[in-house]
Amino acid sequence: MRNNGAAVTKGAFVPAAEVTHWRNAVVVAYGASGIAFSTWVSRLPAIRDGLDLTPGTIGLLLLCLTAGSFVSVSASGLIVLRLGSRRTIRIGSIMVGFGLVLAGFGTSVLASPVVVAAGMAVIGLGAASWNTASNVEGAAVERAVRRHIMPRLHGSFSLGTVAGAGLGAWAAGAGIPVFWHLAAGGLLVAGSVATAAAWFRADVTPVQGERPFRAAGTDTFEDPSTGPIPIVRQTDAVPEQPLDNKRQIAQAWRDKRTLLLGVLVLGLALAEGAAGDWVALALADGHGQTDAAGAAGYGLFVTFMTIGRFAGTLVLDRFDRVPVMRWCAALAVAGLGLFVFAPVPWLAFVALAVWGLGASLGFPVGMSAAADDPVRAAARVSVVSTIGYGAFLCGPPLLGLLAEHVGILHSLLAVIVMLVVSFLLSPVARKTFLNPGPAPITARLDR
Repeated sequence: MRNNGAAVTKGAFVPAAEVTHWRNAVVVAYGASGIAFSTWVSRLPAIRDGLDLTPGTIGLLLLCLTAGSFVSVSASGLIVLRLGSRRTIRIGSIMVGFGLVLAGFGTSVLASPVVVAAGMAVIGLGAASWNTASNVEGAAVERAVRRHIMPRLHGSFSLGTVAGAGLGAWAAGAGIPVFWHLAAGGLLVAGSVATAAAWFRADVTPVQGERPFRAAGTDTFEDPSTGPIPIVRQTDAVPEQPLDNKRQIAQAWRDKRTLLLGVLVLGLALAEGAAGDWVALALADGHGQTDAAGAAGYGLFVTFMTIGRFAGTLVLDRFDRVPVMRWCAALAVAGLGLFVFAPVPWLAFVALAVWGLGASLGFPVGMSAAADDPVRAAARVSVVSTIGYGAFLCGPPLLGLLAEHVGILHSLLAVIVMLVVSFLLSPVARKTFLNPGPAPITARLDR
């Protein structure tokens, strides 16, 4: 049986052990994505030296990555609806692996900036759709276990970046050629994700009783503690007026809540992206710190962002999305403001910790909220991802243009404006699709 081109299996209730394997497989996909990203980033100095690039030509290489990413994320909703999240993740990871091999080959063997640029474009094309599909898969796992696990999944991405950066530093110190390092990273990423994808179930898992859909068929299963619980299967839970893929995407772009979620994510994604591109330079130029201290400052930001993501599951389970998103936006505003106006350098480092905590949950919570409706999850996640990734990829370069006029530190104040908007839009993250009745047995056994 097929649903919008993606293979769907009419199946029975998913056992707890299988849900655990599913969750762990999605963790692998997120972690591998982080490794892939930091693999090429960690060798960028070696790529620059191997090709004798100027800052301008490095910018052009990164522009190829950005262009590929933006094209891919813009089409990701249609891709996931057509292929399903499992196949999209597999193909995306293979493309990223091939792109890493191509970039390494262009650096160490051909010494060709054009080949490296092509590799970066392929990485961008594969990674963006892979990330959208991972968010769809992660949201499906979250529904299955009935807990807020999306922050920890994004935390796995952060841990992957730390691991990849560490391996990159070791490879650079050991003098390993860029080709062999990137080729090994590409094979690891593609192989691990393609294997883990066998456990993905977002395309085939039953959905339990979402109210907005008419159930064409139901079953029950016996829970010893509560008795029979109705199950509505994904293949049977259909919108009142089924839409083809393109109409689903168009409708998602017209959906007010989806667009507002995109703007909510935009502010917090911009806060994260701005830190990645400008914190080290802002510490050096604005607060008079050394380059090493600037790098350490960014490491502090990433560390606290990772802590926030792993703690986010517990916080969201207790307080739910809206108050947590308000606190995140408020913390990001406070941290960023303190960073800009810190009278002494040590306060700037404290500010980075607060800023990192505030920026930690915007993207994962936004993806969860966009995927509340499982039938429209792919279309809506793609819209929110496009808006969020647009800010993440395009916002920091625009801040650079602003910095030409007001300085790096004060250019960051523009991010505060968007964070205030995110604070005001926090209520749109409220859950709108609720499962009536008790939690499925998998959730209790899996905890």
